[in-house]
Amino acid sequence: RRDVLVVASISCIYGVGSVEDYMGESLKVEKGQQIRREVFLRKLTEMLYERNDYDLARLRFRVRGDVVDLVPANEEKVFRVEFFGDEVERIQELDAVTGEILGARDEFTVFPASHYVTPADKLKLAMVDIEAELEERCKWFEEHGRLLEAQRLRQRTNFDLEMMRETGTCAGIENYSLHLTRRQPGEAPYTLMDFLPDDTIIFVDESHVAVPQIGGMLGGDRSRKAALVEYGFRLPSAFDNRPLSFEEWEERAQKVVYVSATPGAYELRRSQRTVEMVVRPTGLVDPTVEVRPTAGQIDDLLAEVKRRAELGQRSLVTTLTKRFAEDLADYLREYGVKVRYLHSELDAMERISVLTDLRTGAVDVVVGINLLREGLDLPEVAFIGILDADKEGYLRAFRSFIQIIGRAARNVEGHVVMYADKITDSMRQALDETERRRNRQIAYNAERGITPETVKKAIYALDIQDKDIQADAVELMIGAGVPREDLLAIVRDLEKEMRRLSKELQFEDAARVRDRIIALRKRLSGEESVKEDDADVALAIAAAPKQRTTVRNWGKTRRGP
Repeated sequence: RRDVLVVASISCIYGVGSVEDYMGESLKVEKGQQIRREVFLRKLTEMLYERNDYDLARLRFRVRGDVVDLVPANEEKVFRVEFFGDEVERIQELDAVTGEILGARDEFTVFPASHYVTPADKLKLAMVDIEAELEERCKWFEEHGRLLEAQRLRQRTNFDLEMMRETGTCAGIENYSLHLTRRQPGEAPYTLMDFLPDDTIIFVDESHVAVPQIGGMLGGDRSRKAALVEYGFRLPSAFDNRPLSFEEWEERAQKVVYVSATPGAYELRRSQRTVEMVVRPTGLVDPTVEVRPTAGQIDDLLAEVKRRAELGQRSLVTTLTKRFAEDLADYLREYGVKVRYLHSELDAMERISVLTDLRTGAVDVVVGINLLREGLDLPEVAFIGILDADKEGYLRAFRSFIQIIGRAARNVEGHVVMYADKITDSMRQALDETERRRNRQIAYNAERGITPETVKKAIYALDIQDKDIQADAVELMIGAGVPREDLLAIVRDLEKEMRRLSKELQFEDAARVRDRIIALRKRLSGEESVKEDDADVALAIAAAPKQRTTVRNWGKTRRGP
């Protein structure tokens, strides 16, 4: 197909297995195909699929007589292959949750369960090379009197080799990718980009952040592996399990669109054409910005935050130091302001939980340092306070100011206050650029008779245990009702979660999930959708994504997988 969109993080420049091996090991299954059932099962095992006759899931298959059910790596549906003798008699597509037959298929392709699947002949050659490197490295350790490291490396590597010999893979097999893909030391690894056609167009979102990340990932990866290699946990060839260097990435990214509100010098220099998109479909304009003196700034900030809260609006406050942010949050709390502090020690889901509380009204203001910038879509935020705006530096540079100011651009009453005793060059640039954009947006709206309106965006709760989920957020989740098939998917995911918690001896948490399951099953036995009169059901639904994906228990005392 030519009409394909691939969404990937910056980690797409990390190495994966050989494209040739991955595609070569795939299996095309066709109706009427001559293949013995035993050969078919052996091929699935070689592709690293797991046989499980009781719990069928992605990358697994089950066998019942002449019927083989499997969930391929690239699918969520179940494919049923029925054999008659040595012939594929019928192929059917099934719903993974209900088991309902969705239709017949003439053919489908099974892709390997791992990108590091390797043909048997190449695996044998790779194992010979790994053994040779092992002996060479152990000899070096022994010559330098480092017997512990030699023993550690020999034990670890021999165990991995035995696993490869018996199962075709091992934990951390990517660290042997240099040998498995038959590359030379220093040669660029295979990446996601090698799977794409030559005329692929790459969009780099938030390029002012992503481009420097690309440049720094190779050095960061090498520094992490240096200790593992130095102390005998990995062979030196593990260094070649790496991301692309910046130069290698440039060679592969020939057709690129850099997307950023504040493009860096590299993007502007490399681009053949720069296109501005400052006009929003909603007609919203950039917020107004003013500078106020630092004298009495905290009291002024407190008054501003309280005034916005009375209007049902939310606020963001950004500081320069963690200590200042903590003290400010405590101060605002003493005066009755509902405030949360956003800091780097929060994991991604906890951070989203804080921002969800802000949107639902459980919190009126969030105080942070460098976490209130790119990617925050908070239509309820109408006020932003920037403290110490005249302290020139990374957090108070032109691009940082533009990104922070942009967080108030989703609200028609957006307003930003910079607290400073002087106007720095970065402040002046940001003020001028914001004013330029505002004038252009206002003129565009006037020409077309557009009246700006605050963005309306649904709020989704994330944590099935979070007792602070607000009633209004839950109502938003269930207001339209939830179809029966989605409830079935939620029940199945919650059952898996309950079993996992029980295995970890977290019985109280498991009991809470069980109660959610019971509530959902009551609905399933009687009604087609959920209405607003069942709080337990509402919480269970709030826990699950709208798409049919696995529900995770993102408790505040634990991290999810």
